[in-house]
Amino acid sequence: MTQAPATPRRTGRRHDREIIALALPAFGSLVAEPLFVMVDSAVIGHLGTPQLAGLGVAAALLTTAVSVFVFLAYATTAAVARRVGAGDLPAAIRQGMDGIWLALLLGAAVIAAVLPTAPWLVEVFGASGTAAPYATTYLRISALGIPAMLVVLAATGVLRGLQDTRTPLYVAVGGFSTNAALNIGLVYGAGLGIAGSAWGTVLAQCGMALAYLVVVVRGARRHGATLRPDAAGIRASAQAGVPLLVRTLSLRAVLMIATAVAARLGDAEIAAHQIVLTLWSLLAFALDAIAIAGQAIIGRYLGAGDRDGARAACRRMVEWGIAAGLVLGVLVALARPLFIPLFTSDPAVQGPLLSTLLVVAVTQPVSGIVFILDGVLMGAGDGPYLAWAMVVTLALFTPVALAVPLVGGGLVALWWAMALMMTVRMLTLWLRTRSGRWIVTGASR
Repeated sequence: MTQAPATPRRTGRRHDREIIALALPAFGSLVAEPLFVMVDSAVIGHLGTPQLAGLGVAAALLTTAVSVFVFLAYATTAAVARRVGAGDLPAAIRQGMDGIWLALLLGAAVIAAVLPTAPWLVEVFGASGTAAPYATTYLRISALGIPAMLVVLAATGVLRGLQDTRTPLYVAVGGFSTNAALNIGLVYGAGLGIAGSAWGTVLAQCGMALAYLVVVVRGARRHGATLRPDAAGIRASAQAGVPLLVRTLSLRAVLMIATAVAARLGDAEIAAHQIVLTLWSLLAFALDAIAIAGQAIIGRYLGAGDRDGARAACRRMVEWGIAAGLVLGVLVALARPLFIPLFTSDPAVQGPLLSTLLVVAVTQPVSGIVFILDGVLMGAGDGPYLAWAMVVTLALFTPVALAVPLVGGGLVALWWAMALMMTVRMLTLWLRTRSGRWIVTGASR
């Protein structure tokens, strides 16, 4: 009996099942990560304002230090997925181990840099005299967990490349629960104060890294892959990550410039901006989950040499991105009057917040396309183009954003500049995907 030929509808349904199976667990693990800082804030907040202020400074430094190395997850996902598509699981796991070894090396370098400079970093970030000692204590202790945090990033990339986003979800939930229990026990039970919170986070992160390593090591033994560090492989992982590092730093620069401009507009505007940025980041988690699915799926198709499958998956995921953006945009627009009072009761903040969130709502479909195409090109290993495109976007965004206070524009004008930034990103990514130059097949790019 011959099998019925695949129709566009059947192909679309198959892609839908793959996207849902990968994106839903990925969304859960993405949301679980910020809860670490939320738990620390809730526990330390009861110790006093100086302790909470110290946590705020230290957490910002730690988040920045770790987020610049997010390429460990992105580059590893793409590389591993290609080898999965090529049918070479031992090579896929070896590639993943190279990323994990790179994470350990980078983590050791960050510890060596942070420990002696912690007081200076805290001072540069503007901690007050009462908050600085707490910030320094938290930063120095938490820095010991940075290698584990980076291993978690790299190992997450390994499992995503292996088309497994459920295990990262389980590990993230377990890590969050452990972190909460350790924080309460060490801060209040053992009376360690802010140091207890830092140690709780370090132990939870080490536990997550250990859980990932157990999974990866079992896979390596099952498929006969070596666990020993390979200098050439580690060097190749680092080279693949450099363009993504440039992309990430450029994106961080956009956000920092936007915050600096908002601060010039006034206290009410910077307060509203922080709320808008928090909600914008939360919406990004939903879209990024689909992008993560795109990284894994596109990498697998290209590794298998299936150009048509990669194109079809790309089209379907763009449709998902537009649909998700439309739904999120409508929700934000309609729910604005309901959730704004949850963040602030100050009319001076609520006014600009109400108008600015409408800009965010209108631009969500654009954001959906940007996140999806970003994930597609990451999955294809097209890092150099992503770096170039983000640098161009930063160069165009900067003068527009800096001009906002000069021309008397308010927060709404600043977020229209953010909308321009996302539109430029969409155009650069769309031009690349339309050209087809990202479609490079084989076990490696």
